[in-house]
Amino acid sequence: MKSKPLPATSKPPRLRVGLKDVSREQFSAAVNERMGKQRVSIMLDGSIIAFFKAKAGERGYQTLINQALYQAMTGEQIESTLRRVIREELHTS
Repeated sequence: MKSKPLPATSKPPRLRVGLKDVSREQFSAAVNERMGKQRVSIMLDGSIIAFFKAKAGERGYQTLINQALYQAMTGEQIESTLRRVIREELHTS
């Protein structure tokens, strides 16, 4: 059976949230509300993407990139807190 090409004026495909058909915007808003994530566009070196894709295996490589960025962010916070505590302790001695 041959499939007919969709006419250029056809509506964009609808996505599903639960049992409800929703638009792409509604789907994005539901994901953002549920997961706290936001879609961004970023340019990365090919070697970085290749590294994370190889490391990810069947998991999503974007999830690993997100985790690496989160660890970098929290690592800086921990480092600055540790430095502050050490300075305070040295001044009280």
